[in-house]
Amino acid sequence: MLNELFPKAHKRYSSLPVLGAIADDFTDWLRAQGYCRGTARLYVRTLPDLDQVFQQQGWGELHDLTRQALRACRPAHSQDNRNLAAAVHALERYLEERALLSQPTLTSPSRREQQLADYRTFLEEVRGLTPSTVRAHLRTVSRLLAQIRFEESPTALQALTAHDIEVFLKSLGDQHSRASLQHTIAHIRGFVRFGTLTGGLCPAIDWHVDTPRVFRLEQLPRAWPWDGVCTFLDAIDRTTSMGVRDYAIFFLIATYGLRACDILALTLDDFRWRQGELRVAQRKTGHPLVLPLTDAAGEAVLHYLRDGRPQIASRQLFLRVRAPMGPLKSTAINDAFEACYKRSGLTLPTTGVHGLRHSYALHLLRQGTSLKTIGDLLGHRSPESTCVYLRLDVEDLRQVALELPRTAPAPYAQEEQA
Repeated sequence: MLNELFPKAHKRYSSLPVLGAIADDFTDWLRAQGYCRGTARLYVRTLPDLDQVFQQQGWGELHDLTRQALRACRPAHSQDNRNLAAAVHALERYLEERALLSQPTLTSPSRREQQLADYRTFLEEVRGLTPSTVRAHLRTVSRLLAQIRFEESPTALQALTAHDIEVFLKSLGDQHSRASLQHTIAHIRGFVRFGTLTGGLCPAIDWHVDTPRVFRLEQLPRAWPWDGVCTFLDAIDRTTSMGVRDYAIFFLIATYGLRACDILALTLDDFRWRQGELRVAQRKTGHPLVLPLTDAAGEAVLHYLRDGRPQIASRQLFLRVRAPMGPLKSTAINDAFEACYKRSGLTLPTTGVHGLRHSYALHLLRQGTSLKTIGDLLGHRSPESTCVYLRLDVEDLRQVALELPRTAPAPYAQEEQA
């Protein structure tokens, strides 16, 4: 591939002292990742400059190259030289995938890293939390440790008071809603209780930290009328690979009420075409869900597989259509939803892609589907979770409302006369 991109100058790149050994394979990797010919040429052209920098820094062999040395070649701000920044990032991913980056010498963890590692072990092995929940806890605790300067002061954690926690929470007040702040406080309380168990914190300090009041069912879930959902789907441009992919994603959500995380986890093996079944490994509950594969849903997925999915060795169903090819990131579906929503011209209120799940539940409810069936289709473990959608059917609720009396009852009328 290097000979094809640079018929006359390919020896210049293959003879580089440090990066010459991987120049040809790096070029093949770029093309396999979906980079166009021009972009691949642009990235390969940066190799001589990078090679010269590595030699000046004393990196004579490729196996000695570290991640830190590679990242030091990037501009301080990516916008200063976007091509160089993107090329270094691509080279780092290539070297990491090929296991060619030198591993740094292990050093003793810092005080803060050791504290977070101990707490991670507790959350995983004692409390049995999921990886995403563990990351959320550690993210909050890390910010708290930075706030009290735990790294500089070993006794900062032992001297932690309720006032220190209140100051930390106050700094987050403008960035979080009451519901989000309630989760943050739960993270802090869990960490404080862990410190109490290990003897590093004063007992019962968590009881002095108040939490925002969030009342159950205080807000209605937002749902679109079903014709709004149909308008949204029809507005997606299916003449492009990205549009074909997005239509398949949102059609599956509207047809089955799937969560965004469940869509990201779908693989080619989850579709049992002969049996007419769709297997969903629910990320939130951990329970598998088997759904009937409708003809319309199957056609949308087949259209994507034929005309929209990149031909790469990956079992993930939905992939990026732009280089670098690979599975979608966790924010990709929400970003795609916002883009499709703007192009649709709809003015309906929305809380994001999860609103399609609410619309699906309301659509089933208005068709007379029982709550038990709706709960089974949505993968709810408790009927209480499904009962939330009863509040969405406002028209039916109006039919059971009692009329207000036009005249006051007799006892009240007598009191007024008195």
